[in-house]
Amino acid sequence: MKRRSATSAARRFIATTSQNAGRDVAIIGGGIGGLTAALAFARGGANVTVYEQAAALKEVGAGLQITPNGARALNALGIDKALAATGIDAKAVAPMDALSGRQIARFDLSDQTPPYRFFHRAVLIDILARGCAAAKVTVRLGARIVDLQADGSFSIGGVRVRPDLTIGADGLHSVVRSHINKPAEPFFTGQVAWRAMISAEAAEPIGRIWMAPGRHMVTYPLQEGRLNIVAVQERSAWAAEGWHHDDDPGHLRQVFADCGREVREILGAIESVSLWGLFRHPVAQNWHVRSTAILGDAAHPTLPFLAQGANLAIEDAYVLARCCDEAASVEAALKAYQGLRRARVVRAIEAANSNARNYHLSGAARMVAHTGLRAMGAVAPGAFLNRLRWLYDHDVTG
Repeated sequence: MKRRSATSAARRFIATTSQNAGRDVAIIGGGIGGLTAALAFARGGANVTVYEQAAALKEVGAGLQITPNGARALNALGIDKALAATGIDAKAVAPMDALSGRQIARFDLSDQTPPYRFFHRAVLIDILARGCAAAKVTVRLGARIVDLQADGSFSIGGVRVRPDLTIGADGLHSVVRSHINKPAEPFFTGQVAWRAMISAEAAEPIGRIWMAPGRHMVTYPLQEGRLNIVAVQERSAWAAEGWHHDDDPGHLRQVFADCGREVREILGAIESVSLWGLFRHPVAQNWHVRSTAILGDAAHPTLPFLAQGANLAIEDAYVLARCCDEAASVEAALKAYQGLRRARVVRAIEAANSNARNYHLSGAARMVAHTGLRAMGAVAPGAFLNRLRWLYDHDVTG
């Protein structure tokens, strides 16, 4: 069943409510979640400043998938035309047997509304940045905040800033999260991941999940004739968190050396690759204190097995702005925000963790799982998406 577009209703909501009008909002971090929050608050009339410690607005990494739940919020913020002009509409997702190279099943995505799309991260950041500029959001680059206090005030360049609301969208190693919550050590999941891109002019617009015992690879096309690659392996030796660690492509090729020809050809075309360790961080117990809140990876780092990291951050940003627009008290708004978001995020993270196990099955369990996928694809192809309706059909703008 196709979903309606929520754009018109959400635009009316943002345009006709006024609690955010005139509020001074500081957003720490200029990634996807931070810029989405900036745009959402600015649409409600807030005076928004984004503080980004990097010298430019950019995203490390390559591709990402914007699923319908995330797209509804982005469309509602008035950037739907730019998204349609730059994203690649996904036709299907196809689980693959990486060892034989054969397709196990194919599940249609073409009737999703809004469309399920593939983006380069830099493209989405640029769209959000242009939307923020049009909404008169101030962006301060090379801005490192210090001395964050309980009232949300902080110093930058020797000047004390006292916003009405301070939002931490500062990612995995969030300074703002550590201010709100007790320190919690992440633990290594026993998995490492590689990220790369190659040229692929004629790539079909589908996402493929190449599954093998103890490892898997996901591929999908990006703009300008590129193919995005994320590969994961179970192993005891760990790599540091982050996407900044260069690795030898030969190491990745060796991990998948026993796989089918197409997998080997894809990996053979890689010229450079990044490696990082996958760590589990607990979902933050507290997402706010007084007039300070966190969102996205700062609140709930997510492993890349459900394509929801960016989408959940986008949802967070929209809901946070909406709660603040509906409540005269910032503290009441932040309490409502956490109440609306935490259970959904926990469910999504649990689903992602389950995928990590299912992609890496071996022996009899692998055979049974692949047989089940084939049967589902042949007899009940709609069952795959039906199992994800709680995720994709969710509408934070409704």
